[in-house]
Amino acid sequence: MAAIVLTSTVGLSHDEWLKFRNMGIGGSDASVVCGVNKYKSPIELWLEKTGQSPSQEAGESAYWGTRLEDIVREEFSRRKNIKVIKVNQILRSKQHPFMIANLDGVCLCPTHGKCVFEAKTASAFKASEWEGNLVPQEYILQIQHYLCVTGYNGAYIAVLIGGNKFDWKYVPRDEEIITMLLKYERGFWMHVQDGVPPGLDGSDACSDYVKNQFPNSVPLSKIKLPDSAIDLIQQYVTADKEENEIKKQKQKAANELKQMLGDHEIGVTSNGYVKWKGITQNKFDAKLFEEEQPEIHEKYKVESSYRRFTVKKSA
Repeated sequence: MAAIVLTSTVGLSHDEWLKFRNMGIGGSDASVVCGVNKYKSPIELWLEKTGQSPSQEAGESAYWGTRLEDIVREEFSRRKNIKVIKVNQILRSKQHPFMIANLDGVCLCPTHGKCVFEAKTASAFKASEWEGNLVPQEYILQIQHYLCVTGYNGAYIAVLIGGNKFDWKYVPRDEEIITMLLKYERGFWMHVQDGVPPGLDGSDACSDYVKNQFPNSVPLSKIKLPDSAIDLIQQYVTADKEENEIKKQKQKAANELKQMLGDHEIGVTSNGYVKWKGITQNKFDAKLFEEEQPEIHEKYKVESSYRRFTVKKSA
């Protein structure tokens, strides 16, 4: 194996696991670094790796994925007649120390030799992503990352879809993808080591980062912006206009669907469903409280400040 053991995960607390995970780029980070992850941006990952932001809490899907990992591993072994050995270690690449791996398992295949094993669960709504020989892009990148770390020539990925459909695929080593990963991951890790963020993007994490960097403005101060700001202003104005139009289209569709639902809560079609459910909430009436308890309201009133961002294009 072209890797060394960074640490054993036996008895490792979640906080300790996160600490080791931030010592390098893991397999699930690969798609983020490459900018193709739907749920996390490169700058959000950079904030986590540099200790400026806590790691995202695992959602419900990730929780059940972890809980069902042993079942998926055992079922693969039963159906394929290949023993999978659970790996209770975090590995680090000897050649590329910024690459780490927390494998679900390894197996010895009579045809392909030593292989990485990866267990997944997927919603029934994502079944089409697994049809035929398809494997979701983020998992392809994760697997190729692991193959680079271990030096193995292939991997098996097994998936439980919708809780009742089991499938598995063999993914061969792809040197072209690995070369691309090395380029992107090496560049990203340089940003982590230097404390310099990767390129700004449109994520909420990036927006928060910029706000925290410059929380206050100098009153009435003015600066001459570089020529690149001209195109950015045009992009902003165009996107703002398109966003407003899209919001109108979305609202129009919603209004027509609500009209179709009438008093019914759920409406079904061949391609999905619509739900318009009544929700009861208990909200604090701040205005009434201020009127009836002005002294108490004044005592607990807290001043807040923020910077309002506006863009105006010259005529």
